[in-house]
Amino acid sequence: MNIPAIYLRNIKPRVDEAMLDTPVVLVSGPRQAGKTTLVKQIAQKQSIRYLTLDDESTLLSARQDPVGLIRSLDKAVIDEVQRAPQLLLAIKKSVDEDRRPGRFLLTGSANLMMLPTVADSLAGRMETLTLLPLSQSELEQIPGNWIDSIFEGQIPKPGTAALGQALIDRVLRGGYPEAMFRDNPKRRTAWANQYINALIQRDVQDIAGIEKLSQLPRFLNALANTAGQMCNYTQFGGQVGLDSKTAARYVGVFEQMYLLKRIDVWARNRLNRIVKTPKLQFIDSGLLAALLNLGLPEVQQNRTRFGNLLETFVYSELLKCATQTQTNYNLLYYRDADQFEVDLVLENPSGQIVGIEVKAAASVQEGDLRGLKKLANLAGPDFKMGVVLYDGTETLPLGPAFWAVPLSSLWGAAP
Repeated sequence: MNIPAIYLRNIKPRVDEAMLDTPVVLVSGPRQAGKTTLVKQIAQKQSIRYLTLDDESTLLSARQDPVGLIRSLDKAVIDEVQRAPQLLLAIKKSVDEDRRPGRFLLTGSANLMMLPTVADSLAGRMETLTLLPLSQSELEQIPGNWIDSIFEGQIPKPGTAALGQALIDRVLRGGYPEAMFRDNPKRRTAWANQYINALIQRDVQDIAGIEKLSQLPRFLNALANTAGQMCNYTQFGGQVGLDSKTAARYVGVFEQMYLLKRIDVWARNRLNRIVKTPKLQFIDSGLLAALLNLGLPEVQQNRTRFGNLLETFVYSELLKCATQTQTNYNLLYYRDADQFEVDLVLENPSGQIVGIEVKAAASVQEGDLRGLKKLANLAGPDFKMGVVLYDGTETLPLGPAFWAVPLSSLWGAAP
């Protein structure tokens, strides 16, 4: 696979727009997702000073004299700001005195808004946008947004065909540029291992101050084996000798680092969601495959394991769509006591929903609609569409409001 010089990131227009009316813009997301490349392009185009806290001298200045550092800057891009959170209070003071838009463009490899002191310090002064690893549509350089199109009642046309082994290859590569362009699976796994070790040794200390770091790699591997399952912290922790409270805390830390996410259950009454058990899902299928040591031979032999990995891949693609649009979509799932379930439920601000089932097969069976039909009955007029994403090439109607749709539509063009 050839590496293009520059990828056009779908979130860039939103960053440009935010900088026109907001004093502080934060681009948050995992390390190695492309944040630095993006903000350097903006800094160069707008002739704004660029600083990175990965530079030890700059980091020392930020920690020892945050007010002095910020006072010396008119406008600036500050990369990896989570390494010196004290800078944010100095930025607050500065923008309170000078509210010009676009003064500070920040990046963070941890979800800073999950820290109460940070959220309070820059409330009303900062807009946060999320940059995740490359989506398949960015890789193909295809404009459009799958979720927007679906809620408009338009199913995107299939993109570049990826069937069978070609689909498996996309799923195993994931979206991290440094990993996805390594054709040798062992080299991708080596990169993933180094990536995880670096995060745990550096970023975990920055955001959480956990002392027993040796437990974290084992715990993350245990979570990888339960991806797509409901959160049971007692079970999670028990695999590596942690109590449920500590396990829940560690899951929160990994979520803050954009390694995984807890997905809430869809319920007719939104207030009921807070008492339901969330599902655990990883954000990148390539990283998950590396943690599980899954390659082409393993997933070809065990389609169940590939099915779980494929669900992660689809969730990741839809999560990227959700971060790249102006509309606030919720990504949920459905499961009830009668064993009816739907892999993903998309919800728009009006409460309308789209149900999605993910199938690794090249054909769709009647049973694949079981959960979607139950969801449609519960949602009533709020149910907009049910979609079975499958390893095929044709978009086919399966009854009123139900469709079989190729997985390649995720990186396809708008109809």
